[in-house]
Amino acid sequence: MELSTDLKSIQETRTLLAAAKAAQEKFKHFPQDKVDKIAKAMADAGYDARERLAKLASEETGFGKWQDKVTKNIVGTQMLWNYIKDMKTCDIIAKTHEGKVWEVATPMGVVAALIPSTNPTSTMMYKAIISLKSRNAVVASPHPRAIKCTLEAAKIMSDAAAKAGAPEGLIQCITTPTLEGTSELMRHESTGVILATGSGQMVKAAYSSGKPAYGVGSGNVPAFIERTANVPKAVADILFGKTFDNGTLCSSEQAIVCDLPVKTKVVEELKKRGAYFVSNDERQKLERTLFPKGLNPEIVGKSAVFIAEKAGIAVPPATKVLVAELGGVGKAYPLSAEKLSTVLAFYTEDGWEAGCKRCIELLEFGGIGHSLALHSQNETVITEFALRKPAHRILINTVAAIGAVGYTTALAPAMTLGPGTIGGSITTDNITPMHLLNIKRIGFEVNPVNDANGNPLQPAASENNASTTAGKRALSLKPHQERSFIEEIEERIRLKAGNSVSAIKGSAVKKESPVNPKGTAKTMAGKMSSDDIEKIVKTFSK
Repeated sequence: MELSTDLKSIQETRTLLAAAKAAQEKFKHFPQDKVDKIAKAMADAGYDARERLAKLASEETGFGKWQDKVTKNIVGTQMLWNYIKDMKTCDIIAKTHEGKVWEVATPMGVVAALIPSTNPTSTMMYKAIISLKSRNAVVASPHPRAIKCTLEAAKIMSDAAAKAGAPEGLIQCITTPTLEGTSELMRHESTGVILATGSGQMVKAAYSSGKPAYGVGSGNVPAFIERTANVPKAVADILFGKTFDNGTLCSSEQAIVCDLPVKTKVVEELKKRGAYFVSNDERQKLERTLFPKGLNPEIVGKSAVFIAEKAGIAVPPATKVLVAELGGVGKAYPLSAEKLSTVLAFYTEDGWEAGCKRCIELLEFGGIGHSLALHSQNETVITEFALRKPAHRILINTVAAIGAVGYTTALAPAMTLGPGTIGGSITTDNITPMHLLNIKRIGFEVNPVNDANGNPLQPAASENNASTTAGKRALSLKPHQERSFIEEIEERIRLKAGNSVSAIKGSAVKKESPVNPKGTAKTMAGKMSSDDIEKIVKTFSK
């Protein structure tokens, strides 16, 4: 009896996990130089295959432009390697505090890598390289719409790693991906950590799997053009980002928020560069086409001309982007959501404060924690956006789509971008090999309590406890073993009565202290005199 597809997928997943785990058990002991040799070989092989893999991905998925997928493959291989090549990821990676604290890197084990259909080959190679750079194995689950190109990218990575000396089986990819198989991959005992890049539903499933997971939130990225911006460059950058691979990156610009004083110039520049502003009737057609019941997958990664034709809108053949002016954000304004295509929302606000508010509304409607673009020359505005906006990649005067992944900025090249806790993730980082390591910390003694012979040491006293160094407790008493019986009694009486040590020993009382009728000094507590305490001490001394 032949197994059903879902059972086949589950069984295959278990088999691949077992092979990956066995290979990783060997690989986890490799030294840094061998690991780096393997990771570099993978990056080189992926870079060499960048164009062929880009064409495969474009043909299989029907998304985007193969020319731009080449750039994505470069980010996920060559640029990635140049960024991570000097990272220490094996054994002792740091010694701090004058050598008294060591940091020791250990791998997490088997990485479960969920691969999206929008960036399949670049994400597969990126996740394989960062996994092996940190001495992990990886098992990938491709999107059903991108199986062939993902499998080919995985094979290129695996062959390059093996040729460079890696154990066979470190890089695996499911050939029959199903929801059941992917669920098994995420929940299996052999899985150490999940790298989830894909739909919001899949990312949520990763977080609820019971395994540690790094996920990517949706990226409803606003781009604010402030009145001091270089408008021609700002518009050119936004259009580049929106049309890059036809808008399939989650970091691509989804809406322009325009400062009122520069609106005329911005609109002119947009039209000059191939943007088409839809009418009110055309906007409604566009809404129905893009969001019949949720985002229409048939328009994802498609050109503006294709989408316009699908919506019944006549546009010039050179149209690059469809722009819809909107009056609000939310369900009543479908085009204010993430669109993953060549469609832009457009808002006009007077002043950076109003623009800031609109950007926050857009982020809260499906992009919280992800990314935001700001085009401005005003340092105060830039600072305010940096400090106040709920986005963890704020891209200044650059293309958001590829700036967020590290192509036009100095951010870490990555295809997995953390949105932070406000976006449901444990990190705000662009994910690197360092996120796939467990770090042991080895602490050597710096503040001993006993000497070499096992005798207790006198802790250093300090008049100001707040200024004492860590580990040095300021105490007024000698250790218990060094106090005499009388000193012990004196201390107990002092604590009971609220007297100072000088009062206990009969020292002179300050002039401002109250005096009783017999001339006996009273303490500030007003309970016992120093004469009373002396009598008690003499009693215990007998």
